[in-house]
Amino acid sequence: MGKALLVVESPAKARTLSRYLGPDFVVKATVGHVKDLPQNALGVNVEKGFSPSYRLIRGKTKVLQAIRSAAEGVDAVYLASDPDREGEAIAWHVAEEISRGRKKEDIPPFYRVLLHEITKGGVKKALESPLRLDRKRYESQLARRILDRLVGYELSPLLWRKVSAGLSAGRVQSVAVALVVDREREIQAFDATEYWVFQVALDAEKPPQFNARLTQIEGEKATVSSEAQAKPLQAALEKAVYKVRGVKTEEKKRHALPPLITSTMQQDAHRLYRFSAKKTMSIAQRLYEGMDLGPMGTHGLITYMRTDSTRVADEAIFGARGYVEKAFGKEFLPPKPNYYKNKKSAQDAHEAIRPTSMGHSPAAVQQYLDRDMYRLYRLVWNRFIASQMAPARFDVTSVQVLADEKWLFESTGRQMLFEGFLKVFKSVDTEEDDVAILPPLAKGQELKLSDLDAKQQFTQPPSRFSEGTLVKELEKQGIGRPSTYATILSTIQDKQYVVREKNRFFPTELGSVVTDLLRDNFPNIMDVAFTAQMEESLDKIEDGDTKRKDLLQQFWDKFSVSLDTARTEMKNIKQEPKKTDLKCPRCESILVIRFGKNGAFLACSAFPECRTTMPYVRDENGKPAMPKEEISDEKCSECEGQMVLRDGRFGRFWACADYPNCKNTQPYSMGFGCPREKCEGHVVEKKSKKGSLYYRCSIKECDFVAFSKLTTTPCPKCALPFMEEKGRGQKKTLTCSRCGFSE
Repeated sequence: MGKALLVVESPAKARTLSRYLGPDFVVKATVGHVKDLPQNALGVNVEKGFSPSYRLIRGKTKVLQAIRSAAEGVDAVYLASDPDREGEAIAWHVAEEISRGRKKEDIPPFYRVLLHEITKGGVKKALESPLRLDRKRYESQLARRILDRLVGYELSPLLWRKVSAGLSAGRVQSVAVALVVDREREIQAFDATEYWVFQVALDAEKPPQFNARLTQIEGEKATVSSEAQAKPLQAALEKAVYKVRGVKTEEKKRHALPPLITSTMQQDAHRLYRFSAKKTMSIAQRLYEGMDLGPMGTHGLITYMRTDSTRVADEAIFGARGYVEKAFGKEFLPPKPNYYKNKKSAQDAHEAIRPTSMGHSPAAVQQYLDRDMYRLYRLVWNRFIASQMAPARFDVTSVQVLADEKWLFESTGRQMLFEGFLKVFKSVDTEEDDVAILPPLAKGQELKLSDLDAKQQFTQPPSRFSEGTLVKELEKQGIGRPSTYATILSTIQDKQYVVREKNRFFPTELGSVVTDLLRDNFPNIMDVAFTAQMEESLDKIEDGDTKRKDLLQQFWDKFSVSLDTARTEMKNIKQEPKKTDLKCPRCESILVIRFGKNGAFLACSAFPECRTTMPYVRDENGKPAMPKEEISDEKCSECEGQMVLRDGRFGRFWACADYPNCKNTQPYSMGFGCPREKCEGHVVEKKSKKGSLYYRCSIKECDFVAFSKLTTTPCPKCALPFMEEKGRGQKKTLTCSRCGFSE
């Protein structure tokens, strides 16, 4: 074999592969996409069959020059970008750029290499059986890119004119925002219903005591909806005679869950470790591309992490079964391998996410991984090993108890007989190994009432989405694909359509307004079923059942009509802002909701005669409220007016309450001086462009800066007027940056 060029996406993957391959291979990285549609133009010629105008991405000229140079004189070019549609597009673009300007006889043959795992064996196997570039898969990616460009570049300018400059709309992101908006409205409209729960603690002849819950009253479902009903019932139950009506015991099994796919990995990582979807995918990418494991060499620890398939190669299944038998014993091994069905929408292009080798247990590689990488790898490992283990077995006992032959109480006890897969992995719904253990009971046996608990409760609204549950909902509704979940969640937050508070998503006023406008004018775009159907159509392009141009034309024929209508009929929020029940504190005019670079704010409806503005806040019921202003003890240095605390794009600051007549502002001081010697400045709070707080000296020439949270607690050792807060939870410490003291 002569000299060959291998092209991958990431420099980290390139380094790993360079260690595997001999001197006959040159390995280069594209660092992501190299070509895309232009940033400042539509880049799609609708009249000519939706032909795209791809251009080199800024900063990729040198990258492509290096790849073109490396392709000189090679016998073959192996395109090993990621094994998905995006990777296929990168492979096609690299091939186009290498071929550009060359005679046909000087163009080297191109081969597509799909690296599902970055191991010596996996790489060797892929290179021994290279594929041709997949035109259908590329067409599918191209269709998605053009669809997203048509929607984004046509809807966004519309929102600029109707709502606020700088807004954006997206084919998938807008539907994701709508899910959050609809959930919030469902919560706000929820009408709680009162109900009462009755639970008794009962003693039999032998311990233990057990609890039973009222389920029926005279053969009908127990429904107690008021205190007036509850009190007489409570009095009657306290005097009643309790007897066992029936006892039933049966053995039940709980089967293992399938190995992880992209969505379940993101959900479990969020549930267990509070990882964002973006963070999970970033860590998984590093585990896939290869880690230096010291004497063991460099290895990719997991298979490709963008997948919706639970399929696992037979070789990996038998490796897992061998590990289970050796580590836990033959009784933990099912007679036959466990196989799991894919969902109907799964593409099955890749395996499930699994370890690449049974020789790299979490304990064996822990010293080479940072804390978060180790936790995610352990999650992948445990879920995969558990998927090939025997089911857990329980004795489940159900007992029915009658009180005065009128009121039926029920209780269920469960005792584990065999751990099975639970020895390795417990999911969110399997955390209760032993629900309860019931005493020996027999039909007709009389029981003694030990305690009666009557609780007033109210039905609860649905929960707001967390990152994990929103990913689950996107997957359930067929919105997006494994490679897009993390991007969707990041985008809707970056665009300020939703905010995350206490680990839950809340729609912003901007997100709600944009959702309503798009839903009124582009019902197809905002329809969940339509979006899911579009994903299926993209899959059909890859399968060869649909042509790209046909799909785009069908979409455009309807979309363009809605677009023309919306340009004239869509409500103009700039001209007709939403009114509130609040009045301007200066002129008594109604306050309205307007939108700027930082989202929603309250403004006087008498503008421009009155230019009063204030931050937009909501009360506990989600309605606009007057912000509570924090007033400084110091007066305005220019007009002697009150200085009030404001929160702007770059953090909190003090501003004159008489704005806009007086535009004096002051930085938000932490209340102590700069720690640099001979510096007369003071420490002020700032916010980065990404929203992170940091601290710096008020004198620009001073180099003091701190990125950890500063407290007003002085150091007890060296008397520095502040200490830095580091860590979280029980590991939180206060540390002095001057002397190193920590507590």
